[in-house]
Amino acid sequence: MIARNQFRNKLFIYYFSVFILFTLVIVAYLYEREKKFRIETLNDELYNITIITNNYLNANKVSENENYEIVDSLVKILPQDELRITIISINGKVLYDTSVEDWEAMTNHKERPEVMESTYSDFGTAIRKSNTTGSKYYYYSKFYIKYYIRAAVIYDINIENFLATEKMFLVVILFAFVLIWILLLMVTNRFGESVTKLKDFAVKVSRNEPFDHNIPFPKNELGTIGKEIITLYGNLRKTKDDLTAEKERLFNHLNVLNEGVAFFTKDNDKILTNNHFIQYMNIISGELTITSANFFRIRDFNPVIEFIENQRNLNIKTAELPRIEYQIGKNGRYFRVQCVLFHDESFEIILTDITTVETNKIIKQQVTSNISHELKTPVSSIRGYIETLLTDRSIEPEKQRYFLERALAQSDRLTQLINDIAVLNKIEEAGSGFKFEKINIIEIFNEVKSNFQSAIEMKKMNVEYYIQEDISINGNRSLLLSVFQNLLENSINYAGEECTIKIKLFHEDEKNYHFSFSDNGVGIPEEHLGRVFERFYRVDLGRSRKQGGTGLGLSIVKNAIILHKGEISVRNIDSGGIEFLFSLPK
Repeated sequence: MIARNQFRNKLFIYYFSVFILFTLVIVAYLYEREKKFRIETLNDELYNITIITNNYLNANKVSENENYEIVDSLVKILPQDELRITIISINGKVLYDTSVEDWEAMTNHKERPEVMESTYSDFGTAIRKSNTTGSKYYYYSKFYIKYYIRAAVIYDINIENFLATEKMFLVVILFAFVLIWILLLMVTNRFGESVTKLKDFAVKVSRNEPFDHNIPFPKNELGTIGKEIITLYGNLRKTKDDLTAEKERLFNHLNVLNEGVAFFTKDNDKILTNNHFIQYMNIISGELTITSANFFRIRDFNPVIEFIENQRNLNIKTAELPRIEYQIGKNGRYFRVQCVLFHDESFEIILTDITTVETNKIIKQQVTSNISHELKTPVSSIRGYIETLLTDRSIEPEKQRYFLERALAQSDRLTQLINDIAVLNKIEEAGSGFKFEKINIIEIFNEVKSNFQSAIEMKKMNVEYYIQEDISINGNRSLLLSVFQNLLENSINYAGEECTIKIKLFHEDEKNYHFSFSDNGVGIPEEHLGRVFERFYRVDLGRSRKQGGTGLGLSIVKNAIILHKGEISVRNIDSGGIEFLFSLPK
């Protein structure tokens, strides 16, 4: 109620101020107009007297015989009371004055203001006290070729009243003022009520507060507008909620797709993208790209850009939308690029990783063979050592101990291999048996680093990480330990001595953290990059077995990342070394 009165009062003051200003302007104008009219009336009357006087002097040839005293007889027959007529020569000498007996002794009147004004104007006027008579006059002077004729009347109360503006119109103005004040009060009260209700509605809407959909507006034009606004808002709100729900479903759909999807306006501005699109752009571009706008600067996508420009110049008129499709091979992986151009010149780009599709058949065929082969090697070694010990009883005790130690090492390798296969199978069984909780990344990495500290120092390697201490993800502790352990062990075993290992958080979005794990070592030949995550795949078979690896480490890494709803890729660094890019959920 207070807010409503405040608005009404402000509105009333505004309109009332405008009305007062308008009234003052009108009053001032009417006052000046009335005053001017009365002065002109008096001037006209005195002007007529000067005309009569001039005609009278000409008729009696007074300028020839200089008998100006006959003007007295003219004054007597004129109706004005206490009329004073003065005849003044061109050089200012008083030739006659009807109100002064000793007129010849009067001073020169050339410098009198009314006389001076009539010299260069049609006439001259002045209100002043006469030095000769001591009375105050209203003077009117007119120049007539041979002389000046000045007519004057006593400036007494009668003349003042005559020249004063009529005050009656002020009473009328005051009455109109009061009437309009009442009308303004009524109008602003109704107008203010409608505007205040609209304001309350707007404030509640901006704050997402509940409001009455049936606000009782006054029955006037503004009230009708207010009701229509609320109705329109209700419809728009419902439409917005429906669109938001559809948009959320679309976003969820895009994020669960295994394809990178992006929509752009005709000006190449992003409308929306999913995580896969950024991830695939990173792999194809070889850069840590964090914005979809970089798409148009990547050379591999030039065919898309040229296609869009060419189709826009042709103007899309057909029902079938223009599209382009081609493949890109990069870092051992293959992608299908599709672009669809819509009628409004916006467009959709789809990046599909087809590497998995092409390699799954090969992987499935190789898995059984690889398991058999990998199991055969340690079993054969163990069998050979035991058979030697059983058949040759002359072997020295030290040699026997050596064979037993080698058999035990092969047994440990066989156990590790079986454990890794079990972990992979467990991951692939929809992650059964893995408990998820909040895990601090720095703590996990420091634990892994401490396990390999002696190997790091022995190879004179440097480990750097650029991750905030409070970064935590929702994951399984043992799997995350396996991820960082396998990545770190891989760099220690194959990067070379005196290398630098780096792990950093290079980007984050609403759902994921994006990490980079790299070293500046020897890297991996380009032809092997697409297969490093396969089971039992080794870049250098002899060297890998010599290092004691099972060939399942990076496969465990990939499957653990996928189990966490993340993604991982690998690429060589131009300056040397290898980099793994992977995402983990917040």
